[in-house]
Amino acid sequence: TFGQKNPFLETIVRRVEKSFFGFGQSAEIELYLDGQETRKTAEVKTEDGKKERLYLYYDGETVSGKVNISLKKPGSKLEHQGIKIEFIGQIEMFYDRGNHHEFISLVKELARPGDMIAHTSYPFEFSCVEKPFEVYTGANVRLRYFLRVTIIRRLADVVKELDIAVHTLSSYPEMNNSIKMEVGIEDCLHIEFEYNKSKYHLKDVIVGKIYFLLVRIKIKHMEIAIIKKRNYWNRA
Repeated sequence: TFGQKNPFLETIVRRVEKSFFGFGQSAEIELYLDGQETRKTAEVKTEDGKKERLYLYYDGETVSGKVNISLKKPGSKLEHQGIKIEFIGQIEMFYDRGNHHEFISLVKELARPGDMIAHTSYPFEFSCVEKPFEVYTGANVRLRYFLRVTIIRRLADVVKELDIAVHTLSSYPEMNNSIKMEVGIEDCLHIEFEYNKSKYHLKDVIVGKIYFLLVRIKIKHMEIAIIKKRNYWNRA
């Protein structure tokens, strides 16, 4: 009735006040990767064009470590609805940020719903994870791998992410013959291009020759260009 106290509503109000005004318990999450002191790193371009160094993994390699959770207010418990860690491989389109394509999504439960009353550490392991693509950041798209830890709470989750770099080991083609191309205009111009290989690594040097076999027109200038073509992920 009007004017009487409602314990249920009072509990909800207290929880909302604690969440919005910072009176409730909170936590900090730290992700530690096994062997990170000696693990190789790779330089990866960020979305804003800068570069950062990330721990390097390869296709099929296990990703393991520990999740360390520290309570900000010792002596006060942290209520949660479960704690989980995910390993995610994701493709992001900069022009469509609301939709991401996840080609890898692995989840492990670290803790069931309950109360945390002290600093806690949880080991995790994603064994022999298939990582089919290398990390990449372009003008319109980014491919990334990351670990995400989530402390699930009623009002606001606590989330921590850690990106890693992924390289695939090179496998060179058994056959890599030279190639030839011919262009021209009948009875006026005949040019032949020759390249030393048909397949190249991104850091290779392209070596070739140009033969003018027939020239019956005036040529003002000639140029050769390398054109990069990017195939976007097909989500259809």
